Amino acid sequence: MKSLSVATLALAIATGAILTATTQPAEAQKKQFIAIGTGGPTGVYFVTGNAICRMIHKEAAEGRKAGRKHGIRCAAPSSGGSTYNIGQIKEGELEFGVAQSDWQYHAHNESNPDKVVPYSKLRAVFSVHPEPYQLIVAQGSGIQSFKDLKGKRVNIGNPGSGQRGTTEVLMEAHGLSTSDFALATELTSTEQAKALCDGKIDAIGYTVGVPNSGVAVATDGCDAEIVNLNTSVEEGLVEKFPYYAFSTIPKGTYKTSTADVTTFGVKATFVTSADVSDDLVYEVVRAVFENLDDFRKLHPAFANLKPEEMIQDGLTAPLHPGAEKFYKEQGWM
Repeated sequence: MKSLSVATLALAIATGAILTATTQPAEAQKKQFIAIGTGGPTGVYFVTGNAICRMIHKEAAEGRKAGRKHGIRCAAPSSGGSTYNIGQIKEGELEFGVAQSDWQYHAHNESNPDKVVPYSKLRAVFSVHPEPYQLIVAQGSGIQSFKDLKGKRVNIGNPGSGQRGTTEVLMEAHGLSTSDFALATELTSTEQAKALCDGKIDAIGYTVGVPNSGVAVATDGCDAEIVNLNTSVEEGLVEKFPYYAFSTIPKGTYKTSTADVTTFGVKATFVTSADVSDDLVYEVVRAVFENLDDFRKLHPAFANLKPEEMIQDGLTAPLHPGAEKFYKEQGWM
């Protein structure tokens, strides 16, 4: 009897395990975990990725009566920035990423392999906020233009970041190299403002949405200033490349913004791979655009986002079919 009971118990446990395996995984299989590449933790890219995740989770209906039963779970960790995100999307380590419109262009067109990994399967999803390139200089540095960086200590940005790429574009256009600087640092967006205020560097080149807390650390914390970049060199870049446009940082944006600053810049864009499924991209896009009012409240840089601009401006790679499907359903295309 004892051996029979043990056998019966074992059979019951095995049967229960089989029943569990055949009932629970069906629900578990509906869940999909996605990762979004962002940027430094003080930058707008980090907020962008996490805001998108927040909209996705807001839409999730599991455990609630209303919502979308898409089963998507999302994480948006800090990362190296634009070109890093594109490289990781190509490797399949990220499903989505935030990237500058210029690096989206170069990756898809395989036109700047030294700066960003060539990836013809990169696809656009939507654009987000404008990103003016900001030359932030220490008080009393004497720097009034990009040319004035010669002989100065300059943070050119960490490898893999969009700010590094754009700084190098400007350096080439102005005929400068790192050897022209007294020091060329590769600090991240988290480190650079403190280094400027501590007197370790004289200037920062930073592509970021406005306003930005990291910029405010320098402008409001140690009276750093943002310099105009509107010479014939910048005009030439805007005329030559479709992903650049002039931008204005309004007077009063920061403590030392006593007048409008004219510079040029790009758009922050949300990108993915052609290998990511249409259904997944559709659900992500739907979650953002059906909750756009809530999305706009999550950062001042999002305040003026408009669907008609987000589905077109700065999208220099082909639109992903999953995104296109949603936009056509809304009558936007």
